Amino acid sequence: MLLVIMGAQGTGKGTVSGILCDELGIMQLSTGDIFRKNIKEKTRLGIEADKYISQGQLVPDEITVPMVAEALDSDEAKAGVILDGFPRTTEQAKQLDEMLKQRNKEIDMVINLISPREEIIDRMITRRVCPNCKATFNIKINKPKVEGICDKCGTKLTQREDDKSEEAINNRLEIYDTQTAPVLKYYEEKGIVQNEEITISKNRLADKAAKHIIEMLKDVEK
Repeated sequence: MLLVIMGAQGTGKGTVSGILCDELGIMQLSTGDIFRKNIKEKTRLGIEADKYISQGQLVPDEITVPMVAEALDSDEAKAGVILDGFPRTTEQAKQLDEMLKQRNKEIDMVINLISPREEIIDRMITRRVCPNCKATFNIKINKPKVEGICDKCGTKLTQREDDKSEEAINNRLEIYDTQTAPVLKYYEEKGIVQNEEITISKNRLADKAAKHIIEMLKDVEK
């Protein structure tokens, strides 16, 4: 099974992905994790990627795409994968299609999470993350069992620097909207996009969205 999860920052991608991974027995692959792994292991691609990341620049496709390909070919990915943070552009989406075609695979579903802008901003300001296992919590709607401590590994939770300012959050959301609109259109034309609304106002949070996605995937497999 191969899924792609999309959605602006703060829509709950991490939480939804975590539930799907646990329930479906698949792994989450984020470009950030892939970069960190290759940089830590000092692979050829990792060394090249670090040159861009250390200068605050985007890693070019000729480095990113081969890294994703290697991750998809790993033993851990055999049971299934949910891609987070890739593809970010239409060109990457086309390269992913070609990559999968060579492996006789295809994307089962592109999950697009949608939330009201005001809820996204509030959710990001109240978001806390685990620097160790990357688990995500929220001090309003998804509190850890022990305040300030990760449920999964016991590490002290932190707040991302770019989650502290409403202005910075709005800038990131505008960039996301501009960059991903063409990618969503590309997948919508293929008929594989599943829009999932996540909103407090309708009492529809990540757990309900994930449950609906799982039910849909089971129907597809029948």
